[in-house]
This record gives sequence, C-alpha cells and structure tokens, in this order.
Amino acid sequence: MRKLGLGLSFIAMAVFAACGDDSSSGADVLNESSSSSEVNDGPSSNFDNKDSSSSEGTSSGKSEVSSSDSSKETSSSSSQYSSSSENVTIVDPSTVVKGTMTDERDGQTYRTVKIGDQTWMAENLNYATDNSYCYNDATLSCDTYGRLYTWTTAVGKTEAECGYGNECGLGTGDIRGVCPKGWHLPSFDEWKALFAAVGDSSTAGIKLKTTTGWRRDGNGTDDYGFSALPAGYRTNNGAYNLKGDHTYFWNSTEFNKFYVYYTGLYSSGDYAKWSVDTKSGGYSVRCLKD
Repeated sequence: MRKLGLGLSFIAMAVFAACGDDSSSGADVLNESSSSSEVNDGPSSNFDNKDSSSSEGTSSGKSEVSSSDSSKETSSSSSQYSSSSENVTIVDPSTVVKGTMTDERDGQTYRTVKIGDQTWMAENLNYATDNSYCYNDATLSCDTYGRLYTWTTAVGKTEAECGYGNECGLGTGDIRGVCPKGWHLPSFDEWKALFAAVGDSSTAGIKLKTTTGWRRDGNGTDDYGFSALPAGYRTNNGAYNLKGDHTYFWNSTEFNKFYVYYTGLYSSGDYAKWSVDTKSGGYSVRCLKD
C-alpha cells in the first residue's frame, strides 16, 4: 500500500480534527454541508479484510486519504448517511422511464433509466481503452460487470495531466471523459442528487442494487432499474478484490492532487457512501446523460 506523505497526513489530521472522534471504526467523513454527513465504508485495508471468506484477490496496493487508525466516523446514527433535502422530491419508481442507447464508438448498446431529471446508464461502461481492465483479466467479467478504469482514464486525461500528484482542475461543467458523446462522468453533486431522488443515501444502496448477485444477503430491490452490480475493484498494484460484495463508482470531482471522490454500494448494508481514494485504482464508471 502506498504510504501517505507528510502533506497528506496533515490533510487527514485536519479532516479528523474537524470531524471529531468517537468509538466507531472507519474512515473520514467527507461532509460538504452541515445537513449531510457521508461516511466512508470503502476499500481501506481494514474493511477489505472484514470477511476474508467473501473477498477475492488481495487488498494490497489500496490506499485512501485516511485509515482506521487515524480517523473516526462522527456519528453512529443513521442520519450520518442522509443526502436528502427539504427541496428534493422523491421520485416515484412508477415514473421511471427505461430505454437504451448505443455507443457509436464500438456499437455496444446499454440500458438506460431516467430517474427524475437525470438519465443514467443502467449498466457499467464496457468501453475498451488503455488503463481499463476486466476483473481478474477475464473478458466474461467485462461482459457482466463492465470495465474497471483508472480515474485519469475515466476523466479522459493522461497521468501527466491528472495522475497522482497532479491536480488538473477539471472545473464544474460536464466531464465527458471515457463516456460516449452526449454523456459524461457524474460529479460528486450529481451522485448526491440521485440518492436524494430515491429517498436518501441511508437507503439508496438497497434501492439501486440488483436483486441478485450480491453475497451475504446483500441483494437490493432495484426499485428504479439502476441495477448496480457488485463489480469489485482493481488495486493500484493490479490485484482484484471484492467482486460480489462491493461496487465503487468514480466521480469526476477531485479532492486534491492525490485523491478523488468515489461512491460505494455494499453487500453489508442498505446505504450508499462517499469518500476519497487515490487516482491509481480501478473502479467502475456509470455515465450520465448531458
């Protein structure tokens, strides 16, 4: 696992100091508003090894902005996962519009789903490009779960432009990146809007996960046809982990020159969470229509 530099340790301690400390384990809360506290339950080493019988591969090569020995969750209450707002109307699942789109680059067709004002791909992207991978390097995994992309590939940049240690300042507009024309890699705020539209992030996981394929009784209800599968991830040293248990989606939003936001869904709970991770791992991509 890549060791954090002094500058990153300072960031982790600063976030920890702002959040406070309690007896729970886990990583930092990345909270951008006083009414919403999204807690990390992502692929840090302590979580990967939580149930060794249900993980695949090894957790080495994975690192986050903070680890369990230097940070805590701020609250044990369910409100820590909430992304809802008084101004957000929860979308009735019966109003969801399903369709398809074809990626003109390779002819692959993807299911789509319109949830409120957002139209999402209802499958993970499977566009082959450099620095994209099939789980365990098996083509069949790509056919089922889509490809796993490095963050720089997901946002359509090179390592020299946006890789680890290079802050690229993508701005706030739509970032097409690896997505087809007319679609883009969703931002942190766009993911939050999705979870608010389906209730809030405390229950978004179960509502967006597929009804089969998740281990440890972790299947969802797939109320909105989003059909999130437990695709696992690729570590920054090339190992694969947690297919069947977790899925992680890249956000287009940078945290700093070393770390970026991701969204996670888990077999161990009904919630969805946000945190940050290095740019070097391999995560799934869901594209959002412009």
